[in-house]
Amino acid sequence: MPLRMRQICLVAHDLAATEKALADVLDLAVCFRDPAVGRWGLENFLSPVGFSFLEVVAPMADRQPEETAAGRYLERRKGDGGYMVILQASDDLHPRLYERLPELGVRIAAEMDYGDFRGVQLHPRDVGGAILSIDRNDLHEGEPDRPDQPWHPAGTEWPNMEPSNLITAMRAAELQSADPEGLARRWAEVLDRTLGVDAQANPTLQLHDAVLRFVEARDGRGEGLGGLDLACTDPDEVKRRAQAGGFAVEDDTVMLCGMRLKLV
Repeated sequence: MPLRMRQICLVAHDLAATEKALADVLDLAVCFRDPAVGRWGLENFLSPVGFSFLEVVAPMADRQPEETAAGRYLERRKGDGGYMVILQASDDLHPRLYERLPELGVRIAAEMDYGDFRGVQLHPRDVGGAILSIDRNDLHEGEPDRPDQPWHPAGTEWPNMEPSNLITAMRAAELQSADPEGLARRWAEVLDRTLGVDAQANPTLQLHDAVLRFVEARDGRGEGLGGLDLACTDPDEVKRRAQAGGFAVEDDTVMLCGMRLKLV
């Protein structure tokens, strides 16, 4: 398990409304609310998606938008949307990627160390596209490929929860840019991965369990994390629920929390 897409973080103006939308449309339940994000003036929740997690953060109600990085990001990208791509690196890979950061000119925006977990958030101006976090969590000894590895940011209750009946995994994250090839090369450099291309000639990076895809920004919102591919057991039901909730649906994609959620 060298490198997994373990967590995707979205940012929203209204946390409660987004929580309800994810439950109503995608059948996602909350497994944890992390008080530690209060240090950044945020509140959050996390929902299991298979063995990974979808997090949503929002500025605390008593904060003005300009007082938090997330609030400024909401203003800059004109609304809710993608915020962070959080990867889990194996115990041997994590230090190798960490040690390369200075020579690549990548600053560290924040670090977290909880003993069994170490998170390293990279400065978005040095990487581009979104906040990239390269994290490590103690693994099941002798079983590094088990998909149900512990994950400190999601708490401890998620393994006991009933999974969603509709969404079983996150298969891809889509980062958009005016220069997708240049952005892809930078992420490949930072993650020490080889670039590939998909059937539509978009640059891609293959992870252990998912793909990072880089596309041209065409929605007027500029560079950022614009979409997710979700493994879905019943796309028609998800689209029906989305339409009933007033969310846009086009072909196999629903728009939720400012994200293009492609059902695969």
